Amino acid sequence: MPSVTMSALWLKTLQATENRQVDYFDTKQPGLCLRIGKSGVKSFSVLYRVKGSRKKRRITIGKFPALSLGDARKKAREVIIEAERGKDPGSKKQELLQAPTFKQLCDIYLEKHAIHKRSFKEDKRKIEHDLIPAWGNAKAHKLRRRDVIALLDKIVDRGSPISANRTLALVRKIYNFGIERDLVEVNPCTRIKAPGKEKQRDRVLNTEEIKRLWAAFDEALTPMMANIQKLRLITAQRGIEVCSMRWQDIDFETGWWTIPAEIAKNKMAHRVPLSSMALRIIQEQKKVTPDDIYVFPSRKKNTGHVKWFQKSFNKVRDHSGLDDVTMHDLRRTAASHMTGMGISRLVVSKVLNHAEKGITHVYDRHSYDGEKRAALEKWSLRLEEILTGRQGKVVNLR
Repeated sequence: MPSVTMSALWLKTLQATENRQVDYFDTKQPGLCLRIGKSGVKSFSVLYRVKGSRKKRRITIGKFPALSLGDARKKAREVIIEAERGKDPGSKKQELLQAPTFKQLCDIYLEKHAIHKRSFKEDKRKIEHDLIPAWGNAKAHKLRRRDVIALLDKIVDRGSPISANRTLALVRKIYNFGIERDLVEVNPCTRIKAPGKEKQRDRVLNTEEIKRLWAAFDEALTPMMANIQKLRLITAQRGIEVCSMRWQDIDFETGWWTIPAEIAKNKMAHRVPLSSMALRIIQEQKKVTPDDIYVFPSRKKNTGHVKWFQKSFNKVRDHSGLDDVTMHDLRRTAASHMTGMGISRLVVSKVLNHAEKGITHVYDRHSYDGEKRAALEKWSLRLEEILTGRQGKVVNLR
């Protein structure tokens, strides 16, 4: 192992020795070694001994000419000083080598976190479509803000600014999860603003559109899927809450449906009064699935309730010709029509089970039961009037 006083010219002109690699040690910086392989690749390493240890260790610090001689000597000094202080520079490098790639971080996120979320399928789609092709093999801790911004710009340039917003939110979630799990230390999304301008959706169906949509429920869907969509409009509850309705949560005698806390979006159990119109639909369903746990069981045996209904709603949209209608518009339509009939926003908010701040809501869980029942019964009568053209008996609100 020859020792030489290394220079930039010497490094540049150094030739490989046939059939063997050779190590050269720098006389100017103790511990600095240049190894030239049989192929001619030149790499710098440092030999050091941690204080209190007899064993010599080696750590590779870079390749020439990407790493200059001056920078190699500087890194070698840092390694030697750290070893003299009793720390092992090689252990830190080993940790970095074992650090997860971005793909591995995403896999852990999907398996340990997103699998329990309603957004799982969409998260997985975005990860596979946009994130893995861009950063899959990169070490997760090496991604920087500029990398995130470059990807967001690419998504915006293809004409999808709102999708860019969702992608930013997803990457931020993945890294926050990684920080919680001690897989990464920094979130590269910090202080990045959403690139797309969000528009609050305010689509409400008018009476004619409600008739067209209701007809499409019956004409384009199976009876069970039609009943799901109808109940969403009648009760103004969320899609996943209607789909996961259980027979044990329905009291036919008193006309109440209790949504368990684990199903409700705000994690608060919610009592929904069932109007006569809603009860008729549920009783129809009872004839079809009386022995199942769920009112709307999955077509696959022993797999729970119906979970994915976007495709069925797409059929409704195509059949009705209402191309701009979304599933959430059903809930908004019900709420808007209720307020249009003079029902207070507070009561409508109680019907929708909107999250409330403070502890007051804990004590008045049932104090609006009467108002909620009157509101939904009045909305059902109005809905029947829209669909049939016959005016029903209006329930007076307290």
